Amino acid sequence: MARIGYARVSTVHQDEASQIKTLKEAGCELIFHEKISTRTADHKREQLQAALSQLAEGDVLVVSKLDRLGRTQVEVINRLDQLQKTGIHVETLDGLINTKGLGKFAPVMVGLLTGIAEVERELIRERTMESLAYRRATGGDLGGRRKSYTREQAELVRSLRADGDSLRVISRKVNLSLGAVQRILG
Repeated sequence: MARIGYARVSTVHQDEASQIKTLKEAGCELIFHEKISTRTADHKREQLQAALSQLAEGDVLVVSKLDRLGRTQVEVINRLDQLQKTGIHVETLDGLINTKGLGKFAPVMVGLLTGIAEVERELIRERTMESLAYRRATGGDLGGRRKSYTREQAELVRSLRADGDSLRVISRKVNLSLGAVQRILG
């Protein structure tokens, strides 16, 4: 019986190192990992497919959370059903699932948990959209890159350009980068 781990993060700004460390601590002999969006189709998740291809009857696929196995509730349930039919068990590091102990009730339990996870993701998306709409309507901070120049510097840049100065000359006179000058005039 082998324990095979799979770790995934969604963005390049995230690091799968903590998942890998935890999978090693959980006794995984072989660990597959990737940085790939949740929205990417499963057949394009090369490391997930590689992990699945290594599994044999009696093995355990270990993931940090259930949502690592698919994009939707249906995908996760179908994958678990396929794995269970071939005698492969699934365990989550968050302790919510261990199909070895659930037996034939695994699909029911997984359905419930993945349904809750989908609702949670949708609520987060809705709250984010509501917050952005409110901040737009009230002139609030939308985040993003901060301007590297003041309103006075921007006015001076426009004035110098209207007088015919080159962008490099303006950059030196106003003490701004060439990129900042270009953004102001853009």
